[in-house]
Amino acid sequence: MTKAELIEAVANEAGVTKADAERTIGAFFDLVVKTTSKGDKVAWPGFGSFSTTKRKARTGRNPQTGATVNVPASTAMKFSASSTLKAVLNNK
Repeated sequence: MTKAELIEAVANEAGVTKADAERTIGAFFDLVVKTTSKGDKVAWPGFGSFSTTKRKARTGRNPQTGATVNVPASTAMKFSASSTLKAVLNNK
């Protein structure tokens, strides 16, 4: 689903304009980024939670040349699905 398709679907489902849906979705994602970048977690019961995880620096390998490459430490976004969402996805 593309961004445009998501905005249209949310607008239709909520009975709001596409502009309102886009502002709301944008505000949600901005808030998730802002909150998780501070190290906090954003949770939605029955859906899941967004958080960040720290990745240590490591040595990788270029698959084309076989040369070793230093991969720097980084922070990654993590989504953990709730047990309710997992059950729905697995038809339980």
